[in-house]
Amino acid sequence: MSDTQTTAQTTGARKQARTRMGMVIRDGAQKTRTVEVTRLVQHPMYKKYVRRRTRVHVHDEKNESHQGDMVEICESRPLSRTKRWKLVRIVVKGKQA
Repeated sequence: MSDTQTTAQTTGARKQARTRMGMVIRDGAQKTRTVEVTRLVQHPMYKKYVRRRTRVHVHDEKNESHQGDMVEICESRPLSRTKRWKLVRIVVKGKQA
């Protein structure tokens, strides 16, 4: 390549993985959880803050999270067709039935 390589390429440094907080809404499958991440976004015209949500599939290796838990997740390499996130930790346990 040329001499104009960036520092990140030459040192082998990687980007920091994104982390999010969300609520587990489904825990039916083994090692997979559906987590709902809510965020506040300002409306472009009215300037009011609107609540938006994103549902992502999360890999839970030990099957330790359950429905209603507040969890921290981080972005990872693709683990399946829909899973791109991994469970980091359980922040708050939900009420167990």
